[in-house]
Amino acid sequence: MVVAVAPSRDRADVLTDAIARIAELWGLKNAKLGAVLGVSMATASRLRSGETRLDPASKSFEAGQFLLRLFRSLDALLGSDDSAAKQWLETNNLDLGGKPIDQIDTMRGLIEVCDYVDFYRARV
Repeated sequence: MVVAVAPSRDRADVLTDAIARIAELWGLKNAKLGAVLGVSMATASRLRSGETRLDPASKSFEAGQFLLRLFRSLDALLGSDDSAAKQWLETNNLDLGGKPIDQIDTMRGLIEVCDYVDFYRARV
């Protein structure tokens, strides 16, 4: 007997949908989302609308994974309070030398902010 199993969603679908949801919750415009992922504003718009997906072999996919990591870390640290996470991102941080939202436009900045939040999350 053969049992048909519905194909599971692939990594690209799951990550792209998660990134679109994060952008919505944090109020990221297409230009900002594009800067974070390293894609054009038009591509960011297509990602959000579901017209295209992140390619698992691309740097934008890797950046998306770090953005998801940041979201999950802030979510755990701040008790799933999306408005508090957004406020934290937009507040000047002396340890990071600026607003985290401004620093996540580069891969290096995104990784540094992730590491910073993970460090504090580990202390809890």
